[in-house]
Amino acid sequence: MRRRWACTEQAVQFLARLSRECGLRLRSDALLYGLIGLYTLGGVSLLSLTGTADLISYQLYFEKWPQIFGIVMPVMVIAIDISVLTLRFDRRRPLAYRRTFSARRIASLLSGLMLMIGLMVFQGTFTSIKNALPALEGGFQYDRIQADIDAWMSFGVDPWRWLHAVAGYDMIRTIVEFNYNVAWFVVCFGAVFFVSTSPLADGIRQRYIVLFLFVWVMCGNVLAGMFLSAGPVFYGAVTGDHARFAALTAFLAPSEWLSSAAHYQSYLWSLYEQGKSGFAGGISAFPSVHVGLITLNAYFLAERSRGLGIAGFIYVGFIQLSSVYLGWHYAIDGYVSFMVVTLAYFSASAWRRAHFVLARRSDAAVAGDCAV
Repeated sequence: MRRRWACTEQAVQFLARLSRECGLRLRSDALLYGLIGLYTLGGVSLLSLTGTADLISYQLYFEKWPQIFGIVMPVMVIAIDISVLTLRFDRRRPLAYRRTFSARRIASLLSGLMLMIGLMVFQGTFTSIKNALPALEGGFQYDRIQADIDAWMSFGVDPWRWLHAVAGYDMIRTIVEFNYNVAWFVVCFGAVFFVSTSPLADGIRQRYIVLFLFVWVMCGNVLAGMFLSAGPVFYGAVTGDHARFAALTAFLAPSEWLSSAAHYQSYLWSLYEQGKSGFAGGISAFPSVHVGLITLNAYFLAERSRGLGIAGFIYVGFIQLSSVYLGWHYAIDGYVSFMVVTLAYFSASAWRRAHFVLARRSDAAVAGDCAV
C-alpha cells in the first residue's frame, strides 16, 4: 500500500511539474503565436478582399503536416533517444532515462508540437498568398530583366550554361535533384522541429523561429510579390521566348522520378494553369527561399562551432548552385536571399546584445537603489 501511495504521489508531482513547464513554455511562445496570428489574419483578409479566397490552402496542410510532424518526427526523436540511452549508458542508464524523459523534456516536446501546429497554419497562409501572387501582380513581369541581370553578372552568359558545361550529366542531375528536393526539406524542417521541441535549443528558440518566419514572409511573399518572376524553366511560358532556356528544360525533361525537378515543375505549372492550390504550390523565383532558409541555418550553426559554420556555408553554396543548375532560380535570386537573411540575422543579433546590456544596467541600477 505504501509503495502504491508513493508511486501515485510521484506521478502527481510529475504531472504538476509537467503542467508548470508547459505553461512556462507556452507563455514564452506568446510572441510567436501572435506573429503567426497577425500574419494569418492579414493573409486571409488580403485574399478575401482581392477575390482570390478560392486559393486558400489550409486543408492541404491539415492533411499532410500532422502526419509528418505529429507522428513521424516525434517517433523518430523518441527512437533516437532510446537508442542513444541503450548504446551509451550501462550502469547509469536509469538516471539517464529519468533525465531524458523528465518533465522538462516532455514539456518541451509537447509545447513544441503545439508550436508546429501554429507553423502548419503559417505555412498554409504562406502558400495561399504565394498561389495568389500572379493574380494580384498581373502576371510574371520581371523574368526578362532578372535573366538579363544574371547574364550580365556572368560575363554575358546565362549562369546555368557554365554549370552544365562542367556538370551536365544525368547522374549528377539525379544527385542534385535528391538533395534539392528531399535532403533540403529534411535539413530545414528537421532543424525547425528540433528548435521547437528540444530543450537543448532553448537559448536560440525564439530568435530562430522569428527569423524563420521572416524568411518566408519577406523573401517568399513581400519581395516575391514586388518583383514577381517565374524562373528559368518557366521563362518561355511567361515571356514567349522559348529558345533562351530550351537546352536547360531539355536537359531536365528525361528525369521522371517523383522527386525530380521536371516532375515537380510540371506539377506547379499544372496548378497555375488550372488556377488551383496545392501542397507547397505557387510559383515565384525571386528571391530564393531555399537559399534563404539554409543561410539562416548556417549562421546558427556558426554560433555552435566554427567547423559546423563552415560546413553550413558550403551547403549554402551547393544549394545556390543547385537552384540555378535545376532551372528553379536565376543566380541573383540566391544572392539577394543571402543578403536579406544576413542583414536580418545580424540585426536580430545586435538587438539581442543591446537588450542584454540594457537588462544588465537595469538590474545594476535596481541593486544600487536597494543597497542605498
